[in-house]
Amino acid sequence: MPKSETIWIIGASDGIGAALAREWAKQGATLILSARSEEPLEKLAADLGPDHVALPLDVSDRDSLDAAASKIADLGQVDRVVHLAAIYDPGKIADLDPKTAAQIVTVNLTGSFHISQVAPKVLREGGQLALCGSVAGYIGLPQGQIYSASKAGVINLAESLRAEIAGRIDVRLISPGFVDTRLTQRNDFNMPAMVTPETAATAIIDGLNKRRFEVHFPRRLTLGLKLLSALPYWAALPLTRRLTK
Repeated sequence: MPKSETIWIIGASDGIGAALAREWAKQGATLILSARSEEPLEKLAADLGPDHVALPLDVSDRDSLDAAASKIADLGQVDRVVHLAAIYDPGKIADLDPKTAAQIVTVNLTGSFHISQVAPKVLREGGQLALCGSVAGYIGLPQGQIYSASKAGVINLAESLRAEIAGRIDVRLISPGFVDTRLTQRNDFNMPAMVTPETAATAIIDGLNKRRFEVHFPRRLTLGLKLLSALPYWAALPLTRRLTK
């Protein structure tokens, strides 16, 4: 990766985003760090050094995002935009609060839509836009239904965007498995093949530097779920039903 690269990370205040920021900073990138949580975001930028900028925003608020993009445009073009911001509330559909469910869709899916419209305005020609789906979006799974549905929407959005702006922007999809963050710490079920944010960051950077559309990890989990999602419903649904027990 050229040391002069400028990268905008959205959802950078903790978890995978913060780990990505630390790793890319080590590699010499100049970072624009965004999230809703202003204090940890500014602390991270200060820890990384004077070349990095904290730019708080809310992806569910289009005015907030447009204002941030306008500030970035004044700084010059960006080489990569990596969008990781998401919220999560585990539980069965019948138990979820409707307002919380609507907020999850707004932040995760509509937020990704906003980024898909705004990012090309600040990216250089041929720059990279990476949206974060999830292996939870591969197939309907119990516990976390609205989150899974929103991430299925993000996967579909990234696929559509890849076709629409091919040749102008390099659209990528990131599909993490279980990563040890504040989101997954809310789960009360066994999470196989859990990885650290640092391991996730390394996998993402390696993947984004290659040519494949999707970066998914860890493969001992993702490949099994890809196979499950490829099965016909008569075979797949009985298997997913077992996960509720």
